[in-house]
Formats: sequence, structure tokens, C-alpha cells
Amino acid sequence: EVQLQASGGGLVQPGGSLRLSCVTSGFSFDDYPIGWFRQAPGKEREGVSVISTSDGNTYYADAVKGRFTISTDNAKNTVYLQMNSLKPEDTAIYYCAAGDPRAPDYWGQGTQVTVSS
Repeated sequence: EVQLQASGGGLVQPGGSLRLSCVTSGFSFDDYPIGWFRQAPGKEREGVSVISTSDGNTYYADAVKGRFTISTDNAKNTVYLQMNSLKPEDTAIYYCAAGDPRAPDYWGQGTQVTVSS
């Protein structure tokens, strides 16, 4: 059974940091890019960052470049999203997904990130 378990969300003040984790199982971790996506209330889901688990290549949306860092621990089949300098507009439900980021094969449940003073 394929599973992607996202965690690490919470309430943080503007300028603060959070680290999201996505623990995966049930598929070959090295064969799938893993991405983070987010959906804010009333908005469409958008891609945030993607990493190739085989060669480490990364992609970041313009809105998060320089603030967010995606990384993997291949021994733990886990992908992380370090989020620094958080802004209220980063508030959303964050999801991790495996596969082509244009149409991922597998999705995890979301984790809520709220940036507010």
C-alpha cells in the first residue's frame, strides 16, 4: 500500500520557520520525484517545490525561492520542506505527492500551515 504521511504544520508568526516532513512507503522512493503542493482557502492548488530523489535536482516556485528548502533522507524514504521567513500568504494546507509534478501518481494527506500574528 502506497502511503505518504505529511506532518509538521502548525501556527507560526510571520518571519518564523517550520519544517514539514513527508514519510513515504509502498513504492520505490528513488524512482519518483517528490513534490510539495499547497492550497489556500478559495484558491487553486499550486506547486511549491519538487525534488528528484535520484539526482537531487530541485525546483522552487518563485513565491518561495530563497525562503524554502526541499531535501531528502533517502535512507528514511522521507522528504522535508524547510520553510523560513514565513509570510501570511504562505498559509495553506500543504500536501506531498510522488510522481510527475504535472500529474502526481500518489498524494498524501495535507498538513495545515497558518502564518499569523
